[in-house]
Amino acid sequence: MMGRRIQLFLLVSLFQSWVVAAITNNQDVIALKSLKAQWQNTPPNWEGVDPCQDGWVGIVCSNSRVIFIQLSSMGLKGQLSGDLGSLSELQALTTNMMRPSELDYLDLSYNKGLTGPLPPLIGNLKKLSNLILVGCSFSGPIPNEIGSLPNLAYLSLNSNSFSGNIPPAIGNLSSLYWLDLADNKLTGSIPVSNGNTSGLDLLIHAKHFHFGKNRLSGTIPDQLFSSNMGLIHVLFEGNQLTGSIPSTLGLVTTLEVLRLDRNSLSGTVPSNLNNLTRISELHLSGNQFTGSLPNLTGMSLLNYVDLSNNSFDASDIPPWFSTLQSLTTLAMENTKIQGKLPQTLFTFPQLQTLNLRKNLLNGTLDLGTNFSGQLQLIDLQNNFISSYVETGAYSKELILIGNPVCQQNGATAGYCKLPEESNPPYSTNPKNCVPIICPTDQKASPYCRCSYPYTGTLFFRAPSFSDLGNASVYVALEDSLMKSFKANSNVLPVDIVSLSNPTKDPDNYIELTLNVFPSGKERFNRSDISKIGFMLSNQTFKPPKQLFGPFFFIGSEYGNFEVPLPSGGSKKSPSLGVIIGAAGGGFLLLLILICAGVWGFRRKRKVKKVTEQRAPSVPHHSGAASWDPTKSSNSIPQLKGPRWFSADELRKGTNNFSEANDIGSGVFLSYAGRIPGGEVYRGTLATGQLVAVKRSPQGSMQVDLEFKTEVELLSRVHHKNLVSLVGFCFEEHEQMLVYEYIPNGTLKESLSGKSGIRLDWRRRLRVALGAARGLSYLHELADPPIIHRDIKTNNILLDDRLNAKVSDFGLSKPMGDSEKGHLVTQVKGTMGYLDPEYYMTNQLTEKSDVYSFGVVMLELLTARVPLERGRYIVREVRVAMDKRKDLYGLHELLDPTLGLANPLKGFEQFLDLAMRCVEESGVDRPTMSEVVKEIEKIMQMVGLNPNADSAFTSASYDGSSNPRHPYNNEASFDYSGVYTPSRVEPQ
Repeated sequence: MMGRRIQLFLLVSLFQSWVVAAITNNQDVIALKSLKAQWQNTPPNWEGVDPCQDGWVGIVCSNSRVIFIQLSSMGLKGQLSGDLGSLSELQALTTNMMRPSELDYLDLSYNKGLTGPLPPLIGNLKKLSNLILVGCSFSGPIPNEIGSLPNLAYLSLNSNSFSGNIPPAIGNLSSLYWLDLADNKLTGSIPVSNGNTSGLDLLIHAKHFHFGKNRLSGTIPDQLFSSNMGLIHVLFEGNQLTGSIPSTLGLVTTLEVLRLDRNSLSGTVPSNLNNLTRISELHLSGNQFTGSLPNLTGMSLLNYVDLSNNSFDASDIPPWFSTLQSLTTLAMENTKIQGKLPQTLFTFPQLQTLNLRKNLLNGTLDLGTNFSGQLQLIDLQNNFISSYVETGAYSKELILIGNPVCQQNGATAGYCKLPEESNPPYSTNPKNCVPIICPTDQKASPYCRCSYPYTGTLFFRAPSFSDLGNASVYVALEDSLMKSFKANSNVLPVDIVSLSNPTKDPDNYIELTLNVFPSGKERFNRSDISKIGFMLSNQTFKPPKQLFGPFFFIGSEYGNFEVPLPSGGSKKSPSLGVIIGAAGGGFLLLLILICAGVWGFRRKRKVKKVTEQRAPSVPHHSGAASWDPTKSSNSIPQLKGPRWFSADELRKGTNNFSEANDIGSGVFLSYAGRIPGGEVYRGTLATGQLVAVKRSPQGSMQVDLEFKTEVELLSRVHHKNLVSLVGFCFEEHEQMLVYEYIPNGTLKESLSGKSGIRLDWRRRLRVALGAARGLSYLHELADPPIIHRDIKTNNILLDDRLNAKVSDFGLSKPMGDSEKGHLVTQVKGTMGYLDPEYYMTNQLTEKSDVYSFGVVMLELLTARVPLERGRYIVREVRVAMDKRKDLYGLHELLDPTLGLANPLKGFEQFLDLAMRCVEESGVDRPTMSEVVKEIEKIMQMVGLNPNADSAFTSASYDGSSNPRHPYNNEASFDYSGVYTPSRVEPQ
């Protein structure tokens, strides 16, 4: 029988190899393998002969063709092969995170190691609509063949080293919406059509012209703009453009942001620029404009105006100084304005910064008493102001150095000195949790959890504000980011973001460091990073428009990828399989079908036999299981109460065990101990009940004694301080436990700060009482009594009201009268919590649980790992205790978040009880019922009602709605044999 199965398996595998080898189109395989040969640091799973079937990271296929490549922030190095042009079907997979207009793309952003030119054969990707290569190191000219991509809507080549001219053929891209060529080394003039060649003036559907920070020269052609265009952003800053501003620019009435600063433009500013009534950001500084100051009266939405450092004629204060009520920033350094500043200028309600240095302002400066509460800086140095009316009400930065007022009154006045330059720091605040110190290679999130975030820099090219110390704008940005991530939570496992270090760079961009923290795990996987990178590179995320305007993101290489679990079987196909499949495919297929039929018939009979065996006791579709606990079976748990679920039901409730529903990896029980790799998934039953589904690793289908133990025990015990078993699945290929969902994680996570829940002294007393009551029930009221054998803070869960629930009964042992105090053949438990008497004598009693609970009590006081680097908390406390001192002299060992500055009522009694629980001899320890009574007395001493439920308040929680899994259990250790002091130090 076994031999026939092996033969059948080999035949099926051979057939699969033959089929798999033919899945991906051959020219696509060649193209991808060419890329792999050119690149270093490709994803580890880029192996095998079939990219589609083998699931290469970043490669998505449909109908045997590669339809998109998404590999941002992968650390790729090398060049693009010309074989890329063979991927003629390259297009995108529609997901919830993409708008319908974003269906086709190639995204290789944020791989600084990608160099060399773009191959001209990229023009063969006729279905491509998104070409996103932001923040790489590509160089050479942009190939003219890009103009032959009829569906291209997003062309983002910014932040590379491209050189040469802008290809006129880009004007052929009639569907182009986003054109970003900024921050390269492009030269030459801006191309426009002339009858024989194409030009950018033909891009009438484009919304974005981003050409800043290049070396473009020549004039801005009149022909470039027309009333047919719908541009909202025109960014030409930091080039070498000459000539005047074309009057045709005033025809583009849709324009919202205009940056022409830091060029060599000259002439007068056209009067019809005042027609741009939607414009909010206007940057014309650093040019050679002459004539009168532009009339901006009609631009009522202007937030940010910078006309500094031009050659305008001397003029009086323009009338629009008193009309632009939306201004946040007015910069007119060295523009030859003269006269006395009107008080109305200072009353603009949003005004933050006023920079009028190096002008001809004179008279008396009087801010009045109704100046804007937002006003942070008034810089009037090097003018001719003769006096200042000091009301004392304005306390922010005022700079008058270089004015006669400082010569007359002396330089001792605060406004006659240059202030020390400083950027007001900002960093996302902790979310109602206690800050923690993380390992050097990790960072603490605002929820006070340590992990490996995805990091990068956000660059805002035309923000509407200038006050870098205004925390409210960053909070708004954080909220906007999280809204975008949550909207795509099914594909983006993001817990929270943080922002820090706002600075203004020489390009007048605002830079912000962004950290994106993973949800439910310490690390992102490669797929996560590529999706997050794509959301930021293709502008899926939209920041608050009125504050931040156009932006781009440069992601850092992510070097801490989650290591994928080994798959159950390989999909790699040996070339021998291809040869045999091609040579004898017909005969082999027939043989396989015959064998499969025979195997399927026998399998069906076996499944039917198993089904009949359990049919009387386990309904297959609904209802509760009714296995009899008085009967013994070595294969099927005996129980009454919990429901039997089919694998299909749980698969549906967990969205087919999707990655988005994966709330952690843990362990699963087996004869051999705890099997690593079991996953826990959040699920929703048909009734709407939220559950946690612990699923065994695929391939571990031996009938599991400890699985049976946990199901049978939890079916018999019912107490508010014990986790409830909702049901289970026990099928041929699946073995799962379904628990009630406990939303606030483990006690361990709270004490370590990982969960973001802050437990003060009173809440810790309630948690201790709840866990003690659950144990007391097991020892004295369960029938028969149950010894848990694995009490620890990882197995005490906190529900939505922070009530404690004891969990994980896989190691528990029922103890009838004849079994009490008997010897066990194998000691089980977790080192650090393990009763040394039980360890040394193999004699198991309820007092073993009491010892473990005593260690938990000490952990509640210290928040320290019980056994770490040879230091054992029981011995540490015992040695350091001095009852003559306050808090028994344990200040250095105690958890500072207890609030040690205030008296801890009942602390001494609680510690005395904990030390009685960890006495070396079991007979000297109290029973759990005695422990319950003692904790109740302590609570009454503190002024708490021991019979009231715990209150869950915002002060104790970080506000996260992120569901984490509380069943993630550190591997318990099964030890037998000689006591080893280096492994357990009970004294």
